[in-house]
Amino acid sequence: MSQEAQESTDVSAAIDGELRLLDPAVRLSRSAAETLLDPEFVEVGASGRRWTYEEMLAALPELDGGGSDGPRFEISGMTGVVLAPGLVHLTYETVFNGRRARRSSLWRRRDGESSWRMYYHQGTPVPGVGEGAERS
Repeated sequence: MSQEAQESTDVSAAIDGELRLLDPAVRLSRSAAETLLDPEFVEVGASGRRWTYEEMLAALPELDGGGSDGPRFEISGMTGVVLAPGLVHLTYETVFNGRRARRSSLWRRRDGESSWRMYYHQGTPVPGVGEGAERS
């Protein structure tokens, strides 16, 4: 497989994992989430809170997007780039209950492992119109 084809495959795998983590069924299942989060996972949420692997697994069912019959994340502009072998950076935007956020995730695959896991995630709120929003 060419390097370009491998990078495309790696980015696709990271995007698939990201979308799975936004799925309410995965958010409600600790065992499903464990397969997608790296044991060294850290998140800086849109609230500014720092989350560890264990904290995130415990809280995920109660966080936004965890209810099977509640609101879901609207996702747009998801793109990825391979930073190094086994390391993919994703960026995208979400809207949840009218609140926009820009998101950035690092996905890694360790040597000898076949699965990609989220190593780092950050969400940054985007102010609405009249709240200091950027102007083009």
